[in-house]
Amino acid sequence: MAYARDKGEIRALIAQHKRWDAIFGVCGLLALMVGVLTFAALFVDMAIDGVPRLNLDFFTHFPSRRAAQAGILSAWVGSCLVMLVTAFFAVPLGVAAGLYLEEYAPKNWVTDIIEINITNLAGVPSIIYGLLALGLFVYQFGLGQSILTAGLTLALLILPVVIVATRESIRAIPQGIREGAYALGGTQWQVCRDHIIPYSSAGILTGVIIGMARAIGETAPVITIGALTFIAFLPGAPVRTEPPFVSFDWVMSPFTVMPIEMFNWTSRTEAAFLQKADAAGLVLVVMTLSMNALAIYIRYRLRKNLKW
Repeated sequence: MAYARDKGEIRALIAQHKRWDAIFGVCGLLALMVGVLTFAALFVDMAIDGVPRLNLDFFTHFPSRRAAQAGILSAWVGSCLVMLVTAFFAVPLGVAAGLYLEEYAPKNWVTDIIEINITNLAGVPSIIYGLLALGLFVYQFGLGQSILTAGLTLALLILPVVIVATRESIRAIPQGIREGAYALGGTQWQVCRDHIIPYSSAGILTGVIIGMARAIGETAPVITIGALTFIAFLPGAPVRTEPPFVSFDWVMSPFTVMPIEMFNWTSRTEAAFLQKADAAGLVLVVMTLSMNALAIYIRYRLRKNLKW
């Protein structure tokens, strides 16, 4: 009798937990659908207004005071160049810092403080990085309102993301890989070079691309350091026909980026400029989604080739 009563209580408890699981699942689905449907509605509305404006002239014309002639040539070229400088500084520094903290740094209170600060920096508002860059790169170092300044600013912005992604990827490697390499006589650098970095490359690249996708849409830092809202010329070409055939003059050129151009157009009252802003936003969203899709594809391909 007592056994039957206990059995009935257990069944009732399991049924109650199943009901709560179902309620939680429905709530989670509703929360997900609110976010997805909101983004889908905004994207569709932007696409309806922006797609008719997407043509070759839109990508090959400079900004103009006339909506019919306005394009995003200087904006998308500036975004690409700024991202190039950002990746040049953020990726090597971030990967090296993450590798050092995970494989070389001693486990003491100094390392703990560094780890806490890196984690906190990942959540600092982007405008703070813009103010830091304004005082450090623009005024202190005299780099001015240039592509180099913008690239360094966004590199600081995504550096904590790259470091955290690198560390998490390295931690996912089984300890047996390290022990086997050391047992065969490998040095610490050989273990890192031949095993740790190759095996963690999928997660590192994913973190890098996601960080770059965040940086390409940032507006506050580049506004703070003085990005131009109207620019009708391109930076100097990085390749020349005469020796030494390579030029770095473009890194000190004034610039604008896609979010700044969108901000400029949305501040106009003319409806045609708002449609141009929708078209530019559509291009920026497609670029960001493409970078995230590339990160997913690279992670899938590299993890598929791992033989642990």
